Amino acid sequence: MSKKLDCFDRAILRALQKDAGLSQRELAERVGLSQNACWRRLNALRAQGLAGERTLRLDPVKLGLGLTVFVMIRTRNHSHEWLERFHRAVNDIPNVIDFYRIAGDYDYMLKILTQDMETFDQIYRTLISRVDLDTVTSCIAMEAIAANRDLPI
Repeated sequence: MSKKLDCFDRAILRALQKDAGLSQRELAERVGLSQNACWRRLNALRAQGLAGERTLRLDPVKLGLGLTVFVMIRTRNHSHEWLERFHRAVNDIPNVIDFYRIAGDYDYMLKILTQDMETFDQIYRTLISRVDLDTVTSCIAMEAIAANRDLPI
């Protein structure tokens, strides 16, 4: 279990969430701590698994991935073998950037980023050829109003 986060820990995580490339000095200045105190806290946050490695957010539209599709899937088969095959099939499709097991009318939700409808159709055909599914419903995103938001810490 991780220790309770104080205002400095939260400030460190918020600052790094905005810019993981901050130098130790810049981070310490932003959160109002000495470099040594900030470094100790950051190492403790990493040890707890709260802060991972540096990453970079890419712009999917500028990379030619301007179509976002949310795919809702319902299945009647929940056997261990089917689940393993389904997870492998989905994880083998690089355009699936988020994959959730959900509650409600559907069992799974995928977020797929792709170039266009033709490419999405190829992804869809690949998925349904690899595993037996009961219902597949796709929702095309017309506009990303709020995406990749920072965590509310």
